[in-house]
Amino acid sequence: MTDAAVHFLVPDAIDDDARVSGGNVYDRRLAGALRARGEDVRMVAVAEGRVTDVEHALSALPHDALVLIDGLIAVTASEVLVASATRLRIVVLAHMVASATPGMHADARTAEREREALVAAQRVITTSEWTRSELIARAVAAPGRIAVARPGTDDVPAAPGSASGRHLLCVGAVARHKGQDVLVQALAGLTDLSDWTCAIVGSLDTDPQFALRMSAAVRSAELTQRVTLEGVLAGRRRDGAYAAADLVVAPSRVESYGMVVAEALARGIPVVAARVGGIPEAIGASGGGILVAPDDPAALRDVLRQWLADPGWRATLKAEALRSRTAVRTWDEPAAIVAGVLDELRATTAIGPGERSGR
Repeated sequence: MTDAAVHFLVPDAIDDDARVSGGNVYDRRLAGALRARGEDVRMVAVAEGRVTDVEHALSALPHDALVLIDGLIAVTASEVLVASATRLRIVVLAHMVASATPGMHADARTAEREREALVAAQRVITTSEWTRSELIARAVAAPGRIAVARPGTDDVPAAPGSASGRHLLCVGAVARHKGQDVLVQALAGLTDLSDWTCAIVGSLDTDPQFALRMSAAVRSAELTQRVTLEGVLAGRRRDGAYAAADLVVAPSRVESYGMVVAEALARGIPVVAARVGGIPEAIGASGGGILVAPDDPAALRDVLRQWLADPGWRATLKAEALRSRTAVRTWDEPAAIVAGVLDELRATTAIGPGERSGR
């Protein structure tokens, strides 16, 4: 009889607030929501880049075991997935297109590893329709094997914002692909307007050289009294940052979905974001989200200037963002999709010796 448990391979930093990421948050929330649905989820944490850890974890599982594996781990250990495909039922949770993501050494070998990992999987789950379409366009995975389970949002209170209505918040690891340099360039042209501030919240260790350049750019633009690099905030401090925010800015150059955007709208905070990747999906039909061209400080500056100078427009966007809170997606929704994929695999014929799954 096939083991009904779900063995979920996740990065060992999944609970480390100092290395918080959208992928880790998704994995934690998904595991909790699957358990709430009655799934026996067994978390297996493996060190980033440690292929032998993945090999040991998978080899310890019984024949026909059901494995859900974070895409970051899957790509790094693609050869292990290929070797395990004849004895395990593998589902890869692809948070991103690894071969197109900065920091993943996007070269031909990365693309090949990604293809190997996803071919070895019987099913692939992406967190956005954009990611699904990219994987298909790159011939990495067949359309019929990919399901989309967009992130949910936590049940959080509406953010009251600041007294001035002009406090901006940017959340994400301080790294080039998150585009904080675009934001600082935009803000440098708004010094003629008074009474605004901007908090940039996120790890300063992901790309230390970029973070140093960001600090220098803030000083060079004489914005040190207005723009702060807060580093990582967790728990109540992170909640406090959102509560004080009037507008969330997401100037990313690359974004597979945009969980920060969805989180802001769930709190009733308007958003201005770059039109890249899955960000339009995260905004959805909300009238509280404004999209601008990516990597374009002038376009971003124009929107921010209007926000800062026009209280009527601020009030309209705030009302729209508050209204869209009723349409937020709970974590049970992606969990239901993932559970459906897992049930499909449980119902399939057992994997036999010499078979190759995923074709």
